Formats: sequence, structure tokens, C-alpha cells
Amino acid sequence: MTFSELNIDQDMVDALAAKGIVEPFPIQAQTIPLALTGQDIIGQAKTGTGKTFGFGLPLIQRLGPDPEPGVKALVVVPTRELAIQVYEDLELAAAGRPTAIASIYGGKAYEGQIAQLKAGAQIVVGTPGRLLDLAGQRLLNLGNVQEMVLDEADKMLDLGFLADIEKLFAQTPPTRHTMLFSATMPGPIVALARRFMTRPVHIRATDPDEGQIQANIKHLIYRAHSLDKDEVISRILQAEGRGKTVIFTRTKRAAAKLVEELNDRGFNAAAVHGDLNQEQRERAMAAFKAGKKDILIATDVAARGIDVDDVTHVINHTIPDDEKTYLHRAGRTGRAGKTGIAVTFVDWEDLHKWSLINKALEFGQPEPTETYSSSPHLYTDLDIPQGVKGRLKPTPAVKAAGTGGSQSARGGRSDSTGPEGGERTGSSSRRRRRTRSGSGQGAAENASAEGATAPASASADGAEPKAPAAGTHDGGGSQHRDGNSAPRRRRRRSRGGSPATPAS
Repeated sequence: MTFSELNIDQDMVDALAAKGIVEPFPIQAQTIPLALTGQDIIGQAKTGTGKTFGFGLPLIQRLGPDPEPGVKALVVVPTRELAIQVYEDLELAAAGRPTAIASIYGGKAYEGQIAQLKAGAQIVVGTPGRLLDLAGQRLLNLGNVQEMVLDEADKMLDLGFLADIEKLFAQTPPTRHTMLFSATMPGPIVALARRFMTRPVHIRATDPDEGQIQANIKHLIYRAHSLDKDEVISRILQAEGRGKTVIFTRTKRAAAKLVEELNDRGFNAAAVHGDLNQEQRERAMAAFKAGKKDILIATDVAARGIDVDDVTHVINHTIPDDEKTYLHRAGRTGRAGKTGIAVTFVDWEDLHKWSLINKALEFGQPEPTETYSSSPHLYTDLDIPQGVKGRLKPTPAVKAAGTGGSQSARGGRSDSTGPEGGERTGSSSRRRRRTRSGSGQGAAENASAEGATAPASASADGAEPKAPAAGTHDGGGSQHRDGNSAPRRRRRRSRGGSPATPAS
């Protein structure tokens, strides 16, 4: 089946095909035909199953090829990263038409977002807090919304956004077309759907897709010592065929520490966590998607927007709290039918968590395998070449550059200390000074430094030394052509500090 067979407009079919997106996923094939007719939909599917295009393509098409300015569609998501991801997907789909899309979320300056709204954006993708903020300032008008999407509703519930969602719904017309997507359907989400949706059709695409994702992922569960964990991870990152890798940590501090450690070991890592500002997070995510960074270290909330098809490995630096979070983390790999590897480290104090996850997901592995960086099974499980260590060896070019930089830095520090620093660094400093002076002057200075007599210490221009002024520390020796008196001081010191005898 193709998107054309689902009656999607040709300009959107072409835009997707240009990015290699030709065949719809199951959730898309089930959702698009109903959504095009204006049927309210509850879609039960996890992130990574293609639901963005499942609601995005019908939404764009229903607005028409050239909609009037003003907000006609609202997509509400729980996190900033997911807002960016959905925005980018909709931008891709609408590339062939003048429909304008705005992304509205916290952590960014108001001015740019307000400008998008004033310019007449027809589709708004945003997080609840910033949306309500702008609506409260009468900068965002939801009175003409025809299409509304609530994405990852269960995550909204977890983050305490349910009351905000109800306020947003209340500001939209009751005749709008509504689509709600959620991985699970807890009671409050069901009640929300009943209150704000009209005879919704429930499309469940979780089980088949989830089974496919699990079949495509190799799960490895290790009990590792905390002091050895970074070393184990560094060796896993050198496995054969490893592509983009996502590493999950429990805390922001652990993420910041790990990215620093891996970069120090020679890896190309970036981090996304709550202690970074929004610009830093977006820059790290963009670098990861573009392949400039091949390792992304993230906390769970920040990872909600990681929608990258070519992630080969997921590493749980610390075990997630429950099976739902485990599936979400592991689901970053093995996407779009590809295979993936999920490695989970279980600390001693977290064995009870693994017991619950193992039972819920029926892994059949009640005891994680005790694993160290030197364990033979680590190499065979992950196809790590024998002899690999936890630190990358620099290439010859890098070594050469590093050596040159080191020498330059040392020279810079010595030079910056001036004559006093030159005396501390000894003959190497004098050699550097000779390279900055004329050859004749350098020879004279060298002779002076080695304890030459007064006549030999005369400068290259033939000037004779002068007696020091009373009360000064600056002694005999000739003046440089540029007026630099440093050589005079060096000659005084080389003669043990005795006064220079004026020439007769």
C-alpha cells in the first residue's frame, strides 16, 4: 500500500517520497482514511510507530491546499522535544503548500513565537504551559480551531497537564475534529475522551507493532559494578556495526558527568537533560540527528522527542523504574523494521526493579548476568573486537595536531611570562628569544648568556654598553634597535649581577 492509495494529496505524497517515506505504517493505514472523513479517533500506539503522519497528513489535507491565515489546527504534546519533532514532520509533509506551521513551547523567547502567530500560522504545535500563556495574553486565538490533536495523552497525565488540557479544549469550538493518541488508556484519559470527543473510533495498533519491535531488538541485561560501568560502556561503543547510540541516565547530573567522561575518552557524545537551556538541548538533538554526534545521553523526559530511525544501540546506564519506561527507552532502536540492541545495567540496589520488569515483560531472565569490562561474554554478546580498551586511540593526524598544539601552548605560556618567565625556563626560553631577534643579536645574547666577556656582549649594531642609572636594576648592555631593554637585563644577570664597566 502507498500513501496515494490512502487518498493523500499528491504534493504530500511527493514530499514524503523525497525523504524515502513511501509505504505507510499500520497505524497510518488505519488512521488516515477515517481521519480524512472527519471521524474522531482514539489511536492507541507507542512513539515510533508512525502516528505523527497518521494524524498529520489528514490534518494538513483537511485544511485545504491554501488555508486562510489564522490558527485552524492545534497539536498539543507533552514535551518540548516532541513539539520540535512533530513540527519538523508536519513541515516536511506541508513542504509543497503555503500552509504555515508554528512551534510554541517554553524555554524559547516569546518574540519569535508571537511573530509566527501574527504572520498567520494555520497549524500550531505546542506544549500546554506556553499555549495557555499566549492564549491568556490574547496572542493565541483558539476560537477558530477546526482540527485538534492530543499526542501522548498518557504522558500528559504523568506530567500533571490534565487540567491544562481541559482548559485548552474549552477554548476550542465543540464542532472541531479531534484525535487523541496514547500508548495506554488510564481512566482519566478515557474520561477526557468521553467529555471532549464525539463518538470516537478506537484504533489499537499497539500489540502488533510492539511485538514486531520486540522481535527486532536484542535485549542484554547485565549486573555491572558502578565503578566499572563507564569502562563497559566505552567498550560497547566500539562494537562492530554500532551506529547512533542513545544512553539513558536516571538523573541530570549523571548525564552531564557521563557526556564529559565519554568525550574525554575520545567519543563524540552530546547530552540532553533539564540542566541545559532549550537552545543547548536543540543543538545537541540536531547534531545527533544529523550524525555530527553519534552518541546521545538523555534523561527520560528529554528523550520523548528522539525520533531517529538509524539508532542501532540503546544503553540503560541505570535501570528504568517500570516496564513502560523500559519499552519506551528500548523503542528508540529497532525502528522502521530495523534491528537494534538494548543493553541494560542493573545496580545491586535495583535488582527488585528488574524483577518486576522481567515479570511484566516475560523476559525469562530473573537474574542479570554479572558483567565486567573484561568479561569474555561482553565481547561475544555485542561483537566487540578483542583487545578493545575503553579509550579511543587518536589517529596519526590527531596525534600530530595534538603534539603541535601542546608545544605551542607551552611556548605561549613561557612567552607570556616575559623576561622573568624566561629566566625560569632557562635555555629553551633564550632559544625562543633568539628566533625572534636577528641572528647577529641572537649570537651576542647567547655569548652573553654563556658568560662571555663584556666586549663579546656588544650588540650587533656595534653600540657600546652604558653604565646603569643609579638606583635602578637595569644594567649594562646595548639597546635593541626597537628600544627593547630585555637583553640588557639578561647580560647583567649572566655576569652575576656585577656592575657593567662603561667603555673608555
